[in-house]
Amino acid sequence: MTTVLLCRHGETAWNRERRVQGWAPTSLTDRGCEQSGALADHVAAGYDVDRVVASDLERAAETARVLGRAVGADPELDPAWRERDFGRLQGLSYADLFEGYPEYALGETGHAAAEATPEGGESLLAMRERVLTAWEGLLAEAANGVDGVANGEPRANGAERTDRAIGADRTVAVVTHGGPLYAVTGAVKGLDLVAATLEQEQGNCALNEVRVRDGDATLVAENETGFQAEATVQRNY
Repeated sequence: MTTVLLCRHGETAWNRERRVQGWAPTSLTDRGCEQSGALADHVAAGYDVDRVVASDLERAAETARVLGRAVGADPELDPAWRERDFGRLQGLSYADLFEGYPEYALGETGHAAAEATPEGGESLLAMRERVLTAWEGLLAEAANGVDGVANGEPRANGAERTDRAIGADRTVAVVTHGGPLYAVTGAVKGLDLVAATLEQEQGNCALNEVRVRDGDATLVAENETGFQAEATVQRNY
């Protein structure tokens, strides 16, 4: 069985300001660092993590580094797990986005909004296809006993690739963003793209657990953040 822990990055200033981050190089706030530490504590205490994969955008990479130190696995940074690229709309508040560009409001135009592409960016549909391709690749690697990229190639961070027996249980943690999380958890739950985006929530450093056995994926934990309430600030990582 493969267990995948899907995690959102910690809080950024643009999260607090309700701004469209896209591919912006935003960093964690102090609270975001605390959330990352709480997530790391929770995962290290409850799971035996074999591999950590993360978006290479700074807010996700920062979160993944904290998690990686706690579980003893160097994060592999993969741009396939990035948030949607909003192009020239990046940095707008969500209020200004939907007021000035109503064609991107899913609640108003549904699937047409999912296909709308901002200048210099990508559509919600394109992001979903990118992320689900990465998701399927991750599961295929785990099923084939490979914790890393193709045979003979190093991981993205230069670490050695590890082979395991085919069929052996493994746990992979993925640190990514809200959009990719909606895409993957929505696909596991059988939701279409619009419903997956509008009907789900993912807090900062939320934890989702997916168990995959014989190709069948089950979401057994969703948007878990309760562990953050009992977090302490002082940590050694």
